[in-house]
Amino acid sequence: MRDYMLFVPEYLAAGLAVVIIAIELFWPGVRKETLAYLTALAAAGWGAVSLGYLGREPESFQGLIQIDNFTTFFRLMGAGIVIVVSLLSAQYLRERTKTAAEYYGLLLIAGCAMVFMAAARELITAYIALELLSFCLYVLVGYLKRDNLSSEASLKYILLGAFSSAIFLYGMSLIYGVTHSTYYDEIATALSSRAAGTDQAAVVGFMLILAGVGFKVSAAPFQWWAPDAYEGAPLPVTAFLSTASKAAGFALIIRLFTSALTPDAVEWRWAVAIVAGVTMTMGNLVAIQQTSMKRLIAYSSIGQVGYMLVVLAAIGWGDQEVGRNASTALLLHLTGYVISTLALFAALTAYYNRTGKDTITGLRGMAETQPFLAMVITVSLFSFAGLPFFAGFATKLFMFQASITGDLLWLVGLAVLNSFISLYYYLMVIRQMYLFNPEEGLARFKISPVLWATGAVLMLGVVFIGTYPAPAFEAAERATETLFEQGPPLEARVP
Repeated sequence: MRDYMLFVPEYLAAGLAVVIIAIELFWPGVRKETLAYLTALAAAGWGAVSLGYLGREPESFQGLIQIDNFTTFFRLMGAGIVIVVSLLSAQYLRERTKTAAEYYGLLLIAGCAMVFMAAARELITAYIALELLSFCLYVLVGYLKRDNLSSEASLKYILLGAFSSAIFLYGMSLIYGVTHSTYYDEIATALSSRAAGTDQAAVVGFMLILAGVGFKVSAAPFQWWAPDAYEGAPLPVTAFLSTASKAAGFALIIRLFTSALTPDAVEWRWAVAIVAGVTMTMGNLVAIQQTSMKRLIAYSSIGQVGYMLVVLAAIGWGDQEVGRNASTALLLHLTGYVISTLALFAALTAYYNRTGKDTITGLRGMAETQPFLAMVITVSLFSFAGLPFFAGFATKLFMFQASITGDLLWLVGLAVLNSFISLYYYLMVIRQMYLFNPEEGLARFKISPVLWATGAVLMLGVVFIGTYPAPAFEAAERATETLFEQGPPLEARVP
């Protein structure tokens, strides 16, 4: 049965995206800030309607897309990300572009793509959603046409993105050749019911799919696009790249690997574990050498991806209970990471709007010129490092605890060591803000009330999850329940 009412939130978001574009088309004099606030309201309405789907029985649209608590979790996360990025963009875009409606429309469309990546239950549907998000990001990264760095970053992103899409498609074709299906449930059934061992074509297919989605979440060695894209993109778009693309990528990964590829986990789990170790180590070591704040955040986010991939490896090693706990921990960490990242970018955007500086040394003396922004940045960086009382500590604790199995103790230990390494370069940033005087001529200044309120709310969210993670954990737990209620059990893996 085709129940189109399952997609009411996405109809609303896409429809309002068209309305926002039409407003500037027919009313060219509209203020760019007005479009930003309208986009935030549209995303808030999208999120409010999505709340009506909480707790409902899972419903499928032709077996292609499933609407359940997992999908609703990412609907709410996507709406929240679009709200914050829209508010960050209001003042930032004022003098940097002549038109802004397409920018805000693309944010809403990208949010819809993020939802469909989480909801997809079939490979071609997942690929289309992935490409929709990617094309939105390509345009957003290069949106400042008069900025050569932005255009260059977009071109590099497009070229490498096309290459990764081809890899993902080739992997899909091999999995289809082995299982004769692109539906997750049927793939899992075919993989678990074969009497013979895994064919080499399936193993190559697993590796190619891992490479394709690894590019999208910037896992090593597929991460080389990230530093250039982060540095060249407009600052709010960098925030969107850091959060929406990571969340959407891992939503697809969790649904795909737990629903379709787990029966042959023995064939891909070591690859995931090695990629996780290389990703977190490379990201943190290279971050130490950075002078640009955007590039430091890019390598820091690569390190964070490595921590998240530890959980995916644990899903491949564990039984159904381990898989459920690991998936819940990963969603919890994603929530803390997204809130911490948006808080950081709220502060950086407010500072950049006033000073035009986005290097680490450009933050020199911020504790004197704008102590509130310095505090928000400090809280965010401490959260990334996993210090107590901040979101990163609680979420990493759950994540590493859920990942502990006999074969993965070395990887969890490596993740803890990398967390200590990351603290060094975060303290380098904090040192610039608190131990140096501001540049001559830069006095204390005020920031816009909207950015102040946004930064304050996000900073409180970081502290709240760090001190009382139970509500976020329960939401993540409800979201992952349906992932393990369908298809063959995890024990059906080929030994």
